[in-house]
Amino acid sequence: MIQRSQVKLLAASLLLALSLPAVAAEDISGNTRFDLSSVQEDATYNRFIVVYRNGSTEHASPNAAVQAVTAAAGKAKLMDQGGTSLSTNALRSGGRMLGVNYDRKLAIGGDLVTTSRRLSAAETRQFVQQIAADPAVEFVQPDYMRHALGKPVQAQPAGAATFTTPNDTYYAGYQWDYLAANGAAFSDASLGTSVANWGGANIQQAWTLADGTGITIASLDTGVTNHPDLDLTLADAGYDFISTALVSGRAADGRAAGGWDTGDWTTGSKYLASNGGCVDSTHPAENSSWHGTHVFGTAGGEKTNNSTGMVGTAFGAKVLPVRVLGHCGGYDSDIADAITWASGGHVNGVPDNTHPAQVISMSLGGSGTCTSSTITGKAISGAISRGATVVVAAGNSNANVSGFSPASCPGVVAVAATGITSRRAYYSNYGAGITLAAPGGGVYANDGSSGTQATSGFIWSTIDSGTTSPSGSTYGGMAGTSQATPHVAGAVALMQSYRLALGKALLTSTQITSLLKSSATAPHVAASRTKPIGAGILNTYAAVQAAGAQP
Repeated sequence: MIQRSQVKLLAASLLLALSLPAVAAEDISGNTRFDLSSVQEDATYNRFIVVYRNGSTEHASPNAAVQAVTAAAGKAKLMDQGGTSLSTNALRSGGRMLGVNYDRKLAIGGDLVTTSRRLSAAETRQFVQQIAADPAVEFVQPDYMRHALGKPVQAQPAGAATFTTPNDTYYAGYQWDYLAANGAAFSDASLGTSVANWGGANIQQAWTLADGTGITIASLDTGVTNHPDLDLTLADAGYDFISTALVSGRAADGRAAGGWDTGDWTTGSKYLASNGGCVDSTHPAENSSWHGTHVFGTAGGEKTNNSTGMVGTAFGAKVLPVRVLGHCGGYDSDIADAITWASGGHVNGVPDNTHPAQVISMSLGGSGTCTSSTITGKAISGAISRGATVVVAAGNSNANVSGFSPASCPGVVAVAATGITSRRAYYSNYGAGITLAAPGGGVYANDGSSGTQATSGFIWSTIDSGTTSPSGSTYGGMAGTSQATPHVAGAVALMQSYRLALGKALLTSTQITSLLKSSATAPHVAASRTKPIGAGILNTYAAVQAAGAQP
């Protein structure tokens, strides 16, 4: 759901992630042949990713793959129309088997197929398990839809700052997250008082060592809009990986060059669930979020010390926008290909990335368990092997991160959210799978779970003022693990940039993760033992120092 209220003429909003779905008892966590962990009872599915074993006929032949999946539909007794299982009487009366069409082969080697109608949760489970029963199948899963884990405000901050280092207009009045977590007073205009800053990530001090030069951060999100306070050097070099017209907003299926955000609104009639869209009684229509522009700026895209607007974490790095989220969200198949491409891997039908990223930032996700066998897990493993560190939002459901993907994927840096007091944000996911926390915004005064919304309860960055298509550049506040994630991605870029400045080799993802943990600051307000948030809160200066000290 979305929660809205006013902060002295400034609206602020927070998007909470979907709750955990009910999962069939037969979908046990030990199964490595299929994944049904993200199937939701109230959802329907018509896209499936099948990974066939190397050497099998199906792996080499799309026609053979379609025939095999069609046979599985027959064994599952699924019919083309009517939404009910195919019975013997239906066959005798001329009922048709479920239709299966081939879409494309993914970069990780899986085949994406679609069905002639959308299947219920029960039918999906039955279908997937029949496909997995084929000895030629290595792995199969529905092509799940993922979502952005936050929502920015579309409003201009009021008042100018007097802070001069850096000299960006709104830095001192809004960006508490860049300061040291030492309890220093931070003036909150909305509350009319100062609050002690125990939640900052100590980014400003890290700039005395590095600014991100020489490093590329790939931001996989809704893309980026044209904003005068952003470094858009790599915007045209980015790519739009959304392959479905309804999701991309283009007239036809297919991907497109450039990492631009053209909007992700769902207010039109074409997005009604009855028309194959995503808007229904539990998922209301929404204006465009400009989510990608917000996290792009925080990671490092915002120009810093330019007497304008706000600042970005690794402002000397180049941020590569990769559009994977659009109207209704984004499919795992597109996200997996984007991860491969962003890290320098090849994706059929797309020109190779000329700016491979050393850091991948993903403020997106949904329910489900990620393993090394899942499509996203495979893509992330490949990215890590090519030298990228993959930073992922933990999720906003106040639940254990083990039930969310891609935050539970092996090898990722999973980031929880804290507020200015250092408390875990009430919405943030938690658990043993969290690597560390970072400023995501606590929303309410004193980081409570309700009460008065505060300027210091949000992370502030670049957005657009349009309700559908881009129409004007501005700034806005947002809270979520989406906001915590680009802080950490930017910190990783600073760590690697410092290595380059010292003439040292880049660190591996495993080394980066270890140093983020060992340099983290213990929360001023002790974390709950039952809801842990990893090693502590990001201390960017300490992390960069530690990176430089490594051989």
